Amino acid sequence: MATSIDAEAPAFTPEQLQSVRGALTSPRRLKTEVLGGLVVALALIPEAIAFSIIAGVDPRIGLFASFTMAVTIAFVGGRPAMISAATGAVALVTAPLVKSHGLDYLVAAVILAGVFQIVLGLSGVAKLMRFIPRPVMVGFVNALAILIFMSQVPELIGVPWLVYPLTALGLLIVFGLPRLTKAVPAPLVAILALTFITVTAAVGVPTVGDKGALPDSLPALSLPGVPFTPETLQVIFPFALAMAFVGLLESLMTAKLVDDITDTRSPKTREAWGQGVANIVTGFFGGMGGCAMIGQTMINVKASGARTRISTLLAGVFLLILVVALGDIVSLIPMAALVAVMIFVSVATFNWHSIRPATLKALPKSETAVMASTVVVTVATHNLAIGVGVGVIVAMVLFARRVAHFVTVERSVTEDDGGSRATYRVDGELFFASSNDLYTQFEYALDPEHVVIDMRDSHLWDASTIAALDAITEKYRRHGKSVDVVGLNEASALMRERLAGKLGAGN
Repeated sequence: MATSIDAEAPAFTPEQLQSVRGALTSPRRLKTEVLGGLVVALALIPEAIAFSIIAGVDPRIGLFASFTMAVTIAFVGGRPAMISAATGAVALVTAPLVKSHGLDYLVAAVILAGVFQIVLGLSGVAKLMRFIPRPVMVGFVNALAILIFMSQVPELIGVPWLVYPLTALGLLIVFGLPRLTKAVPAPLVAILALTFITVTAAVGVPTVGDKGALPDSLPALSLPGVPFTPETLQVIFPFALAMAFVGLLESLMTAKLVDDITDTRSPKTREAWGQGVANIVTGFFGGMGGCAMIGQTMINVKASGARTRISTLLAGVFLLILVVALGDIVSLIPMAALVAVMIFVSVATFNWHSIRPATLKALPKSETAVMASTVVVTVATHNLAIGVGVGVIVAMVLFARRVAHFVTVERSVTEDDGGSRATYRVDGELFFASSNDLYTQFEYALDPEHVVIDMRDSHLWDASTIAALDAITEKYRRHGKSVDVVGLNEASALMRERLAGKLGAGN
């Protein structure tokens, strides 16, 4: 009996699921990619319009930016299935520039930000992701889920009462349909069902068309109309640099999250310079720039099950087709449908395990504090970059505080033919935090004339530790006593030989 290729095929590994060729030869997987791209495109429209308003530009600018970002990153990005488009974080950074100097300066800043991102990517900035602790990552995800939910609240205030049952029906579909079938993405079914109801019943509720005019032509390639002078560079430089860092941070964090969801690894360096290329292309087409979008990425990866670059490419292509060729139809989509989809994304994104009482009880309080600080600052500022930065700083401070207490000093006094000798055995890692306490661990006045500091169970990490040892030996010298530092490993000995007596200790 004949069977389908898909039925005979063995289970795919996570890496195989990312293959474009594999998806193109599998009708079932290709359907998943196509429908995922379509749902993302529908969800991008109101978001791009809203971010355009935040940035102070025409909605067409945000829509075209989302198209060029998605299509370009599908080819040059490092993380398959991740969605890049116009984002709120970039809009917040650039809004003051638009207000003070206009759209052309924004476009020039977007192009320069892309150049910065390519330089940062090729210089290895993506490798710094390894220094972001897990509690910061969890806080980043939870804060983002909260921000996604909060962004939908205005759509439920001061609206006709019919919006509420429509939203409830949308939520019922997106949460309930996957339990019955996963043949089609539940968000797409919700959007189509609610649009059908509102159109056939002629219900007067807010729609996508109420958000702003949709474009009726294709974006055109052009240069920003700014003078190419040092004065222009001086104006756009700080905005471009801020945009580059914010965009890279959000993109790399989102890529890491998708890596975890899909059980795969992606080249972060390629993703970093790929974001730069996408922003340069977007700038030359007059777009407002952008970065990875975690909400739409979660729709694509988690809700729709997409895994390849096909869905990312089609998200951009479908977006352009929808707003240019089918704008009149797309404008009829009720906002209630998209609100239901985004609330679903918020719930699916939030790490509920992280706030369970059992989890909080088992975690060290320092890790809970890091996660909480990341969430609070991100939600308060509506800026993921600031929240992650604060979370990393809190993690560093708490880690240094903990490690500082791991150094122990044991004192013993022995008698030999040469007289009394005090021996201090130092155990632990010595750096700027722990070495400050080291200075206080010695009995300078009570010790005999000969003191030995045994460092065989410790390691010197920085100049602060060398300065501390210099200060200890100098204080013993003032008491008329000699000090021998013994047992240093090779790296520590070389560092002490290079820096001892040159750091001003004791002055």
